[in-house]
Amino acid sequence: MKLLKSAAVATTLALSLGSFPATAEICLGMACMYNRMTPAEGIDATVGQITKALIAINDKADDDVVINDIKEALKLSKEINANDKLDRNRNRANDYLKKARTAVHEGDSVKATELLKEAETRFSDLKGMIDLTQADRKSQQTNLLNRITGTVDTEAGARASTR
Repeated sequence: MKLLKSAAVATTLALSLGSFPATAEICLGMACMYNRMTPAEGIDATVGQITKALIAINDKADDDVVINDIKEALKLSKEINANDKLDRNRNRANDYLKKARTAVHEGDSVKATELLKEAETRFSDLKGMIDLTQADRKSQQTNLLNRITGTVDTEAGARASTR
């Protein structure tokens, strides 16, 4: 009986190990869901999808088509991730896409067009925020990061005095 049990465990283990390829990519956390393109490519793709939605509204397309274009733009915008400042502004631009989607649901194509144009402008403006300025880098750099990277930066983690 002991031999049979050991054989069953060994067989199960062999089958389970053999069912997964050994060369599969290992994904850790959310990193595998997004980051298929650079932030600039993500911005261009999102703006292109918003333009597609605007064209669909102007062509009097079905509401479902416009809503799907807006949803696709929201999905593409998740690829835009370079720094905290960019991410905050991306979220604000996403709010306009969500409001435009709601306006399409309500049948207000004029409001949806205005909101999509504003979203398009805000996403286009994100390109200037991709690179951190020196002031942004100082506020986001921490002493722990300096210790890890072995750099000396006396301005790291410095906060501006409000007095």
